Amino acid sequence: MSQQQMNNNTSSSNIPVSERYWTLVDKADKKFSKIRDLPYYERNRYDTYFYKVFKVYTQLWKFQQENRQKLVEAGLKRWEIGEIASRIGQLYYGQYMRTSEASYLSEAYIFYEAILTREYFREGSFQDFNLANKQLRFLARFLMVCLVLNRREMVHQLVNQLKMLVDECKRTFQDTDFKEWKLVVQEIVRFLKADTAFMNIRPLRYSLVLDPHPDVLPHVAAPVARKNLRLRDAVLSSYHHNEVKFSELTLDTFRMLQCLEWEPSGSFYPSAGGKSGQNGALASSPINHSQDIADPTLPPNPRKAVLYRPSLTHFIAVLATICEELPPDGVLLVYLSASGTTGHTLSLSGSGTGINTAENITRDFQSHTIHSDGTSTSSMSSPSNSPNPSASQKKGDCISYHTGCLQFGNRGSGGLNCIYPSDLIPFTRRPLFIIIESDASEVFKASY
Repeated sequence: MSQQQMNNNTSSSNIPVSERYWTLVDKADKKFSKIRDLPYYERNRYDTYFYKVFKVYTQLWKFQQENRQKLVEAGLKRWEIGEIASRIGQLYYGQYMRTSEASYLSEAYIFYEAILTREYFREGSFQDFNLANKQLRFLARFLMVCLVLNRREMVHQLVNQLKMLVDECKRTFQDTDFKEWKLVVQEIVRFLKADTAFMNIRPLRYSLVLDPHPDVLPHVAAPVARKNLRLRDAVLSSYHHNEVKFSELTLDTFRMLQCLEWEPSGSFYPSAGGKSGQNGALASSPINHSQDIADPTLPPNPRKAVLYRPSLTHFIAVLATICEELPPDGVLLVYLSASGTTGHTLSLSGSGTGINTAENITRDFQSHTIHSDGTSTSSMSSPSNSPNPSASQKKGDCISYHTGCLQFGNRGSGGLNCIYPSDLIPFTRRPLFIIIESDASEVFKASY
């Protein structure tokens, strides 16, 4: 060891443990604030950020475990330990949303379960408004993890705790309106009620217990499949009036998210979670959740971008970004669920025959105009412009027809938030698998 390193170690050991701890906390907070609101797409751009934040929080968690007694004597509170564990859980869940690796989801569950069993936020929560809010946010985040991981018993336990905590907070902090948290409770109750019908049928995820192994499934014939394509990415989004949702996860995107993964369902696990050891350390669970989920013979889950009520420009930007990152052998799945309008003839002058929208969708791509009322019209004044002889008109005649679309916004906003078939055309340069769940899905059928 060099003299400089020895001097650094000596000077570091002279700094009080509490001061070193709070320096680490400050460093971790700054890094966490930088990545907290980063999008779940653009993964390649932000990967290094997350590894750096993980590294700092790993150091912080280890440091507080090794020096717990000294830190408690210096004034460390239990909720401050819980705050660190909650941040780590958030990081793991965020990384799951970016990568779709089930091991991250399992790690988030383990940390959140430890916070729950050790009641880090409970002590003094009914005397401190900020601490009560921390506990409410923790329960909401843990609920989301349990929903996605399909731990329904824990979900119902957390819902009951959330209800009781909100009621208690309303009685204790009478000057504060807990309207937002009452809405959160209503959301999750409504969500579970709508999803109950699927609970005892079978997992939505692909299960090796119930489904055949991918190797025995039929494959596309070699002449058709010129290269081995795999589903690598997915964009999931929905927009309905008063749709069933919890936080920013709608019932439609929640079910699609599960359909695109291998089964890590809690129903196949023995009931065991992270247990608390001495000094607040998380002892190893008898069940290694990460190993239970991982199967080296299975392909990885496709990465998913779940968009809650995006604007059209935001949706297009995300789609373009993911297409840019799509590997050469990748297929992108696009799932859109929304109400819409179907194509029909708006006006017809002259004695010619009306144009069917589906038959002329290509022509519509070439002359596509979006108006403020949400309609799209295309007009041709010359029969020579028409590829369909039956659509020929006398000189001066005009045909105008409406192209169907999906409404991704309030109808009053018009065509600004409508998704048209032509909006997806630029992205067909890459292999796409498009699912449209709408009363206007017919207009997205290719006819060329």
